[in-house]
Order: sequence, then C-alpha cells, then structure tokens
Amino acid sequence: MKDWQIQEAKGKFSALIHDAQESPQTITRHGEPVAVIVSAAEYRRLVNRREQSLLEFLRSSPLGDLDLERDRTVDERDRLVDL
Repeated sequence: MKDWQIQEAKGKFSALIHDAQESPQTITRHGEPVAVIVSAAEYRRLVNRREQSLLEFLRSSPLGDLDLERDRTVDERDRLVDL
C-alpha cells in the first residue's frame, strides 16, 4: 500500500487510480492518513459482506482450524461463577 500526499494524489490522479486497482492506496494530510482509495471490486466486496456470527468469523480466520466445540463432558455447574 502506497501513501500519497493530497497534492501528489491530485497531480497524479490517473496513477493513483491505476495503483488502487492493484492494492489500497492511502491519502495523507500532514503525514496523517485521511482516506483510502480502493478498487471498485474491493469496495463491492467490503460493502456486500454479510454479518457473520463470531463462530463463522473465527472459522474463516487463519485460526479456523481451532477446535471450537464445547466440551460436553464438563458438568454445567462447574461453569457457574459467583460474582
């Protein structure tokens, strides 16, 4: 991801758009990120993502091979916590 100062982005808009088709491009003002330019395909992907349950999210993550099933051999009373 490349950082572009606003003035540079204005002057090289075509290059900015071209690069955004490959990867997100950050626009900065006084060295601080203020915007990110992404391709239309990436924008559609982000906007159209449906909400996931925490379990679905974890399974789709790089840690998705974790065993997330509950241990049914533990007595439920052992899970209670007095506050």
